[in-house]
Amino acid sequence: MTTSANGLPRWADIGLLPLINVTLALGAAGLIVAAIGENPLNAIRIMVAGALGGPEGIGYTLYYATNFVFAGLAVAVAFHAGLFNIGGEGQAYIGGLGVGLAMLALDRHLPFAALFPLGLVLSMAFGAAWAFVPAYLQAHRGSHVVITTIMFNFLAAALMVYLLVNVFIAPGSMTPESRKFADAAALPMVHDLLAAIGITMPFTPLNLSLGVALLACVAVWGFLWHTPWGYEIRVVGQSEKAAVYAGIRPKRVIVAAMCLSGALAGLIGLNEIMGVHHRLFLNFVAGAGFTGIAVSLMGRNHPFGIVLAALLFGAIQQGGAELSFDVPNITREMVVVIQGLMILFSGALAYMARPLLEGLFALRGEARA
Repeated sequence: MTTSANGLPRWADIGLLPLINVTLALGAAGLIVAAIGENPLNAIRIMVAGALGGPEGIGYTLYYATNFVFAGLAVAVAFHAGLFNIGGEGQAYIGGLGVGLAMLALDRHLPFAALFPLGLVLSMAFGAAWAFVPAYLQAHRGSHVVITTIMFNFLAAALMVYLLVNVFIAPGSMTPESRKFADAAALPMVHDLLAAIGITMPFTPLNLSLGVALLACVAVWGFLWHTPWGYEIRVVGQSEKAAVYAGIRPKRVIVAAMCLSGALAGLIGLNEIMGVHHRLFLNFVAGAGFTGIAVSLMGRNHPFGIVLAALLFGAIQQGGAELSFDVPNITREMVVVIQGLMILFSGALAYMARPLLEGLFALRGEARA
């Protein structure tokens, strides 16, 4: 049986401990729901039914999970290099700007077969470019990447406000958003793809970006654990001194890892701008970049774990919307509280239950001996 460095079996460290944290978070949320006079079990039933009880709920859950997968992968890549990328929100914002610029310029001149790869590349390129400056400052000037990426989130928001109010606003519109893209610039929707093979599914915003997210998971897994470049990232994350001794240049690795992290975050823009809304507008990231931090931590910074954690947070997002609709006493702010508890128990309190688990497994080992 494989044992992790802390004495727990690997399956318990990766699977059981996050499950305990989720249970604790749901228990704390249940106490809050009970405090306002509602039945916690009924609230959980409504959330599960709203997220997984039918094709429409599942479609919305997977749509939210797609963004969380991109954001979680972005955090994980940086984390393996010893970096904490808090700038996924801004990088996703600028990635969407890259997609929007390409579509606004070329949607009436190029077919989908050319626009899709162009949007894919530019979303990643713009996200990587936005991450490059914090990466360079961390590697060559010692500026802490947490501080600089947070600052760049605000810069991205200010830049988008200026561009949409003064440059890209649709003629005659009172809303700060661009014109709608041509049909050739829209990603295929999953319900349309299923209808083509005779399967009926209600309209949901789920689109081809889901496939891109799954491919990104496979690519990140292969890159980090099966290429020399991924090995260099992990060595730098474990010990810069050991990396230097092995002939690795940490500054180059830090910049490369952060740019790759920004590129993955930029793919959120592909999902939102080209996949769902088909126009540029404000605040389309809607906090997914920050949620990705919790997704990555809960998924132990591994693509498989990130997929599972993203599905959980996607279910909470969709199920919470149904809950606030069916139970008026539970507002959308309460759903945010539930998400916050998930983040608290999977982040700051992620290892709270570890000493107890270690003790239980130690007793189990002594009993066997």
